[in-house]
Amino acid sequence: MQAPNLVITLCTGNICRSPMAERLLQLALQAEAAPLNTLKVVSAGVAAGYGDPASRNSVEVLKRVQIDLSDHRSQPLTDDLLQNAFAVFGMTQSHLDLLHAYYSVQPKRVHLFRDFMGASASHEIPDPFGQNLAAYTQCFDAMVEAVPSIVAYLHSEYHAASAPSSD
Repeated sequence: MQAPNLVITLCTGNICRSPMAERLLQLALQAEAAPLNTLKVVSAGVAAGYGDPASRNSVEVLKRVQIDLSDHRSQPLTDDLLQNAFAVFGMTQSHLDLLHAYYSVQPKRVHLFRDFMGASASHEIPDPFGQNLAAYTQCFDAMVEAVPSIVAYLHSEYHAASAPSSD
């Protein structure tokens, strides 16, 4: 059986953190060999509506590194998304707590975006909503720092999950 191929980045409103994380992780995975480059990354929010654009500062921070976020439209987390998820990466523990409390589908792999950074690193990415560009840049930097550890985790987990069964 083929492993699900969806990776979800999760925040509150799906207009600041998770869209930036989605694009950064997708770019990193596209540079990997198969099967990692076949994973699809989407973002969602635990309190998001449908169709809101990414925040102006999120668009601006990614634009500085030639990543276009202008086409992003928000979406709420749903059981349908979770049904197809190989892994979910939340920005804060509260996002993971809400996933566990309010959704009937519980993916096997649910982590914080910075969970694989080591014990001395902060594992949460604070919400920059309503703050200045410097706060968004700090958020971006925390994500960029975490992406290699997520790719390494997915490399190990996805290869194992998609390997043919020896039954």
